[in-house]
Amino acid sequence: MPMDRTTGELLGSATRHSGSRCVALALVSVAATGAGLLLPAALGRALDLLLTHGPATRWVLCCAALVLLLALLDAGETVLAGTLDARTTAFLRRRIIGHVLAVGPRATDRFGAGDLVARVVGSAAQAGTAPGARAALLAALAGPVGAVAALALIDPWLAAVLLTGAPVLTLLLRSLARDTSACVADYLRAQGRIAAALTEAVGGARTIRAAGTTARDTARILRPLPELSRAGRGMWRVQGRAAARATAVAPLLHLGVVAVAGLLLTRHRLSPGDVLAASRYAVLATGVGVMVGQLSGLVRSRTAATRLGEVLTEPAPPYGDRGLPPDGPGRLELRGVTARRGDRTVLDRVDLVVPGGTTLAVVGRSGAGKSLLAALAGRLADPDGGEVLLDGVPLSALPRTELRAAISQAFDRPALLGTTIEDTVSLGHASPARVREAARTARADDFVRRLPDGYATPCADAPHSGGEAQRLGLARAFAHGGRLLILDDALSSLDTITERQVTQAVFGRTTTATRLVVAHRASTAARADAVAWLDGGRVRALGTHAELWRTAGYRAVFGTGAGTGVTTGAGTGSGPGERAGSGAQPGAGAKAAPGPETRR
Repeated sequence: MPMDRTTGELLGSATRHSGSRCVALALVSVAATGAGLLLPAALGRALDLLLTHGPATRWVLCCAALVLLLALLDAGETVLAGTLDARTTAFLRRRIIGHVLAVGPRATDRFGAGDLVARVVGSAAQAGTAPGARAALLAALAGPVGAVAALALIDPWLAAVLLTGAPVLTLLLRSLARDTSACVADYLRAQGRIAAALTEAVGGARTIRAAGTTARDTARILRPLPELSRAGRGMWRVQGRAAARATAVAPLLHLGVVAVAGLLLTRHRLSPGDVLAASRYAVLATGVGVMVGQLSGLVRSRTAATRLGEVLTEPAPPYGDRGLPPDGPGRLELRGVTARRGDRTVLDRVDLVVPGGTTLAVVGRSGAGKSLLAALAGRLADPDGGEVLLDGVPLSALPRTELRAAISQAFDRPALLGTTIEDTVSLGHASPARVREAARTARADDFVRRLPDGYATPCADAPHSGGEAQRLGLARAFAHGGRLLILDDALSSLDTITERQVTQAVFGRTTTATRLVVAHRASTAARADAVAWLDGGRVRALGTHAELWRTAGYRAVFGTGAGTGVTTGAGTGSGPGERAGSGAQPGAGAKAAPGPETRR
């Protein structure tokens, strides 16, 4: 059963991780096989002595001791196999989860969240049995080989008769391995599609319920079920067919050995005990049923490991060893950045410079590439062309720890990780005092303190709206610190008053970090030092909000036509880039310097 290099290395490292247990299991399994091979010889010797009224007590006790030893070895084999499987499964899950998190969003883009969960949970558990299956198969192979050798010691003709069926049994096992592998692969693929559809449905449960499409979506989730059933039945058919063929061949070989042994008995070349031992060895040598089960288990585990190996083929981004200037202002620069998603070029040779300490708002219609540009700036993705620099150093040249320490980010739908609210804000990097200061800046402190246990409230027990979740995500970014702050639509769920309070903190002088803000509201863009208007994969225009507002296409980005006189910042309090008063144009009076510049 050939494996690709990645899968082979994965299983090799998993085996080495539990090397001592693998060796112990192999030794115990082989010892059990050896005891099983000694038992027929002891039984035969005891029988001969009993028939001749000789002193058979010692041999009878020897047989009893072997039976007891077999029971003890079988128990030890069961315990070792269970612990080895659990340990290997845990190792594989840690390896795959670590790699998925290192790869980042590209992993879910390629495989889908549901399929990844199916691989980490189901495929890893199946692949975790591979080292134990190898050891068990070694013992299963040692049994027939040892039985043939024992027959040869009794009489070479007995071994010769048995070996006449060896080619047939070999072909049978090869066919079993090939057909089982194909069926298992189909089964796991169908299982992954069901898991992916289920994960998608769970995320959209409210939409499904509101639309009244429960029955239709249930059918959609279970659509691969017939394929799953066919693959499952196929595995049983393959194994059953192999067992049936083995059952047809093995008795004939057994009868042949017994017949020859009987003939040799009549010629006084064998004793009755030898015939008994030969009969038992013939059963052991033709016990293909055990090998069929062991081989099927090994094939299933290796096929599951192949699915894990596919995840590892998605390369994790490399990191360098260059450091940032210690007193760098946080200057962000995009040089000829091109980014594609599939066959579509989302960003095309974008040049952009954001001076340190300034704020740039990125606006554009849906699909213009705003979130992708933010992801590139935070190195959640790498460009297909060009490079992104922070204080003159390419992001790809920075060590992972220094890169993540320099950049803080908040998103439209933040994941509330950690056990408590304090954990989800600090993520282990901020002190309790800094967590509370950041929460106050994000206007999250009040509602957190109203929770039953305040900051010690478990995340799962903390009810929160979309706006409250966004405030916690903002608090996390503020607590993290760094020289570059990226907000990817992180204000979209805030009410007007809270948004004004938070933007005053973000765009004010509470931080010296450079700020890159993906904005969908004109009031947010108006507070920035400058605005980059994305359109058609390029920066269509760059300037202050007030300057760009004169263009009808820019106003259309916010759903505002020419000459409507819509007020976005008026009446909500004065701040950077806006003035109070009825009928004020958005962005009137916005600062123009020092602003970002394009490198066109």
